[in-house]
Amino acid sequence: MFLASWPWGMAIIVCCVSWFLLGRRRRRQGEPPLENGFLPYLGCALKFGANPLEFLKEKQKKHGHIFTCHVAGKYIHFLTDPFSYHALMRQGKHLDWKKFHFATSAKAFGHGSIDPAEGNTTENFHQTFIRTLQGNALDALIEAMMENLQYVMLQSRTPKLQSNTWVTEGIYTFCCQVMFESGFLTLFGKEFNSNNDKNLSSKQETERAHILNALENFKEFDKIFPALVAGLPIHLFKSAHSAREKLGEALLHKNLLKRDNLSELVTLRMFLNDTLSTFDDMEKAKTHVAVLWASQANTIPATFWTLFYLLKNPEAMRAATKEVQRVLESAEESISLDGKRISLNRKQLDNMPTLDSIIKEAMRLSSASMTFRVAKEDFTLHLENDFYNIRKDDIVALYPQLLHFDPDIYADPLTFKYDRFLNENGEEKTDFYRNGRKLKFYYMPFGTGIAKCPGRLFAVHEIKQFLALMLSYFEIELVDKNVKCPSLDQSRAGLGVLQPSNDIDFRYRLKCL
Repeated sequence: MFLASWPWGMAIIVCCVSWFLLGRRRRRQGEPPLENGFLPYLGCALKFGANPLEFLKEKQKKHGHIFTCHVAGKYIHFLTDPFSYHALMRQGKHLDWKKFHFATSAKAFGHGSIDPAEGNTTENFHQTFIRTLQGNALDALIEAMMENLQYVMLQSRTPKLQSNTWVTEGIYTFCCQVMFESGFLTLFGKEFNSNNDKNLSSKQETERAHILNALENFKEFDKIFPALVAGLPIHLFKSAHSAREKLGEALLHKNLLKRDNLSELVTLRMFLNDTLSTFDDMEKAKTHVAVLWASQANTIPATFWTLFYLLKNPEAMRAATKEVQRVLESAEESISLDGKRISLNRKQLDNMPTLDSIIKEAMRLSSASMTFRVAKEDFTLHLENDFYNIRKDDIVALYPQLLHFDPDIYADPLTFKYDRFLNENGEEKTDFYRNGRKLKFYYMPFGTGIAKCPGRLFAVHEIKQFLALMLSYFEIELVDKNVKCPSLDQSRAGLGVLQPSNDIDFRYRLKCL
């Protein structure tokens, strides 16, 4: 047996030595410092994936503000100096922000390429999202979300709230169910017509069962999303593949056409799919799965962290409650359980700087997004004080968590401070400094530049709505007031807001109004 396996062992050794001698990239003159790693293809991927922040801090200390890492077959130039971020934004001629995102979407969701250059569609997806998630379209989304949040919190969860007793639940579980169900109804409408249906109650129950089933499929698919982004085929994950297909079936155009109150985003996307693409029915549906994932995957954990830190900090809770009461009184909105719902518009929500600061601080502590640009050609990247040669198809990346945890920018950066983003007048603070110099880029959970998340305004507003309603209708508290903050799940680093490593129990009950 030893003799039979010996040639294979030698072959593996020869391949590894050949890669080490011939396949490893050599740093050329004028290029950033290079970290190849020791593993063929993977390079630094395992060390980076274990703890990206600590890995990048170590390399920054070793190499300075720019360095190159070989990660899973790609060469990534990490730019860590926030004063040089603007240099990256100015390189549109040489850097492509769409290529990576288009390829990732196709791999993860299973539709054909959405790059117009590939010929499957001529739709400008980014412009579609800006048109339907910002401006006047945002007002309609906020109005619908306000209604749906109250329906989900107060009506669809009625069995849990019938008596004046405490209900105990995991914060993440609660946020996941409430935000997913409300967000789904806001974007994809309702199966029932609430105005003139005699069997409304039973249809609402059926509708909720379908949405909660979609939530289970979403969670199953979302679990392996980092693996899909890394390039692993979904067929390796049987249950996740099945879950993605079921989500696609639910969002087929023929099924969406049966729903009332579809959002402008979904209505326009359906029209553009039908008129500008050559996608088949399931591929069209999978572009809607991508919209569903984008609307939930970061909003849910962001809502968790915001509510957790609010519950953990009595001072923050008092300040937030006071602000919500002030805005409700100013809007002449009364809180009751007799069916009359609270209505807060965009302008009123924007007049909540304390809630805004709480959300920002929670996201500063939990977000680990990454900004990517792919080099279209060999070019020279000019930074503030020097320049570096970049090769075609290399990636230039920013990792904002380095910025968010920088003690020179944020004093005591690992501590939650609810008023960190408020100035001395209680208004939004925008002046942040590093080494005495004012920063243009200091808070980047949504990316930056032209690729900045087009749904960021809606995401922040829906979390504000969630908090305002929780503080208005419920008494809420942690089951264990001394519970420690859960650690961040690093498996999703680079994708946005990190999930907690474990759930935290809280309890809630309706206020006596």
